[in-house]
Amino acid sequence: MPKMKIVLAYSGGLDTSIIIPWLLENYDCEVVAVVGDVGQGEELEPLKEKALRSGASKIYIEDLRREFVEDFIFPTLKAGAVYEDKYLLGTSMARPVIAKRLVEIAEREKADAICHGCTGKGNDQVRFELTVKALDPALKIIAPWRIWNIKSREEAIEYAEKKNIPVPVTKKRPYSMDRNIWHLSHEGGVLENPMNEAPDDVLLLTKTPENASRAPEYVEIDFEKSVPAALNGKKLGGFALLRKLNKLGSKHSVGVADMVENRLVGMKSRGVYETPGGTILFEALKILESVTLDKETAHLKRHLALKFADLVYNGQWYTPLRESLSAFFDKAAEPVSGTVRLKLYKGRCYHAGVKSPYSLHDIDIATFSADDVYNQKDAEGFINLFGLPLKVRALKLNSKKK
Repeated sequence: MPKMKIVLAYSGGLDTSIIIPWLLENYDCEVVAVVGDVGQGEELEPLKEKALRSGASKIYIEDLRREFVEDFIFPTLKAGAVYEDKYLLGTSMARPVIAKRLVEIAEREKADAICHGCTGKGNDQVRFELTVKALDPALKIIAPWRIWNIKSREEAIEYAEKKNIPVPVTKKRPYSMDRNIWHLSHEGGVLENPMNEAPDDVLLLTKTPENASRAPEYVEIDFEKSVPAALNGKKLGGFALLRKLNKLGSKHSVGVADMVENRLVGMKSRGVYETPGGTILFEALKILESVTLDKETAHLKRHLALKFADLVYNGQWYTPLRESLSAFFDKAAEPVSGTVRLKLYKGRCYHAGVKSPYSLHDIDIATFSADDVYNQKDAEGFINLFGLPLKVRALKLNSKKK
């Protein structure tokens, strides 16, 4: 019988670092490690040597940065999707693009199974596995956290020490982190108790408000159909633009969200998310939409954004409903082009100006000064008709009291 071939979603973190030797111990298999580069930066440099030393027969380090930004981040930004008012879906968006590449490589390698290091308590297991089911349901799934005898991150660290595998966490700093060009997330450790204030050393990208720049800074972002296209007048690709915005936002303490969220698997979990550039883009796009979208479209878009956020959070990217909603948001975005100026200061993004060739804001109509385009007497008839149901109801109720 030929050896089983397993494609592993590999990050070099605690979980996937120990999974390679565990798979070799428990399966007659060959392990092919796959790393999706979604903007982790320097984290990727040592992974090739580390994976091979741990027992992988091969490692792919796939550049997914452009695909991640253009096909996942920007559609989610266009939708205005935020999970439970705070979480900008950084990890949620990254999983389907990584899982898609895992399936492609598994098919190329003629692998039997895909393995991931997600815990049985988390959302990521759902996101990876739903993508595999949607793209190639013939592939088997191996989820060690649902099988092995390791019950905690402390035990996982001990296993790594026993196997002489270096891992990026310690028992003193056991945070579970996920990083990409959009965000950096932190969970676990002292954060598990929501009564604990997050220590300052949790933040690795963003300055605290106390340490942020004392001087405000202005930034201008150009959008084309809701997609960011230029920063301070300079056209940039999506990844480069995000990288620059991350630096600006970090400098001014923009984009830290500390929240207790409702996980898909039924429990509440506390997380701290650093999303400096993404927060700036969300705030800027909301301002631009305020002048370019009509009321009915804007209000329906806000309603549908909640559903879109749930779909992304739940791992349902590759579904007909998500695709259908994206079609709506693409259509709604057609007039959303223009320039937004923001002032960044001490964790906030302040509206400092907006202009668009498609702006529906007309100073001649909205002005409190004298004008020749709005007849204020028209308001009386409008109010009479708009209030007619209330008037009829009141008359009927009053007549019954007599």
